[in-house]
Amino acid sequence: MKYIFEVRIREGYSAEDYADAWVRASELIQRAPGARGTELHRKIGDPYTLIAIAHWDSKASRDAMESQHSPEVAAIIRSAAPFCEIRTLGEFEEPDWVVKPPADR
Repeated sequence: MKYIFEVRIREGYSAEDYADAWVRASELIQRAPGARGTELHRKIGDPYTLIAIAHWDSKASRDAMESQHSPEVAAIIRSAAPFCEIRTLGEFEEPDWVVKPPADR
């Protein structure tokens, strides 16, 4: 499954300010069972809007990680709070099937 959230960087800060905290928190979170990686993307044409995608084996795996309070992760998130607003977009299942066009011939 994918856990997706949007990050809006506040005036006076940069995406790089948030990315530093995001990498530190992700490194800790990705140690949890079922964690399968994370991605952070900058919106084209808007350097103050980011989208983060965390990949998990299952919703249960992510919920289990969330239920285990990590003081280290909480401190990192608090440190990033002054320079961004985070909005959860949701939890998404992996697709049952994927349709892709044929490869270039």
